[in-house]
Amino acid sequence: MDVLLTGGTGYIGSRVLDQLLEAGHTVSAVVRSESAAQRVTDAGATPALGDLTDHAWFTTQLGGVDAAIHTASPGDASSPDFDSAVVAAVREVFGGTSKPYVHTSGLWIYGSGEGLDEDSPLDPPALTAWRPAVEQQLLDADLVGSIVVPAVVYGYGGGLPNLIVDAPRDGSGRLVLIGDGSQHWGVAHVDDVAALYVAVLASGQAQGRVLAVTDENPTVTDLGEANGSDVVGEPVERTRARLGEAFADALLLDQQFGVSRRATALGWSPQGPTLLSELGTGSYAQRG
Repeated sequence: MDVLLTGGTGYIGSRVLDQLLEAGHTVSAVVRSESAAQRVTDAGATPALGDLTDHAWFTTQLGGVDAAIHTASPGDASSPDFDSAVVAAVREVFGGTSKPYVHTSGLWIYGSGEGLDEDSPLDPPALTAWRPAVEQQLLDADLVGSIVVPAVVYGYGGGLPNLIVDAPRDGSGRLVLIGDGSQHWGVAHVDDVAALYVAVLASGQAQGRVLAVTDENPTVTDLGEANGSDVVGEPVERTRARLGEAFADALLLDQQFGVSRRATALGWSPQGPTLLSELGTGSYAQRG
């Protein structure tokens, strides 16, 4: 297939790009700068230089491909309007066709809980409270639409685990945790997450939400101690002051998942090293 990919220079999107090409697809990658265009060209994709929020431009790009995957995100207050614009364009161009579209969500939409899966009630924190309404527009459309829901993504020294590694130390040199450290995080290696995007796309069917998460579920204390650090908890209000209230409240969620049934049905089997082993073998190192 000829696939239109957004976010192809990002942490997840760049790995999705690689795996799409490895699977034999051709990729047109949406970029916003000449430097990004060169990066996706070097990776083997055709750059499409433009703005996803330019409706006329983006719908034209969608009209020339067989499928699309959206991994781009501004990661700020503009995110709701950004994703809404993408979904509106996809509904217009792909609606009523067999062209598959894969959207990106995030594990925090489920809130805290044990035994969480795709069908668990949504209970997002304030940071991602906008997601369900945007995603429902996609799920309600006459569209071969799916939503990959990545966990805390790690691998190659990237992602949110750096918040643990780079955390401040107290006067005794102990690593300061996010809250008391008892909360569990759902996690998945970036290569495994990318493989799930490709599998969902290749299914050619609307899959609803599909979790990209393993059954590792480490606690934040586990992560802090994994590289041999002594750790100390932190009052919630201090964590909120340090990281910002909305972001901190998302990181303080206590989430426990099993491997996704829907992902497994698509042949997904996580192969990457665990996050604890990545931290323990020095793949992540304190920066600065």
